[in-house]
Amino acid sequence: MPNLTITVDAATLKRARVRALQRDESVNAFLAQALARYADGDDAAGHMDRVLAAAAATSQGSGPGGRTWTRDELHRG
Repeated sequence: MPNLTITVDAATLKRARVRALQRDESVNAFLAQALARYADGDDAAGHMDRVLAAAAATSQGSGPGGRTWTRDELHRG
């Protein structure tokens, strides 16, 4: 099986190793699966970008011009 070398800063790699331990997996296995999904066109990030763009295009969000009530107003009895 071919090898792939990537460059990442030490802090990111440390956080990734900790997360991998918590999930009982290896960073290498995670990256191999992510690369396979990427190669197969299963781009969840692209899907999320489309969802976020659709949300930004509506006035129903909590940003400027969206929600007109506050959390305190919502919970007043």
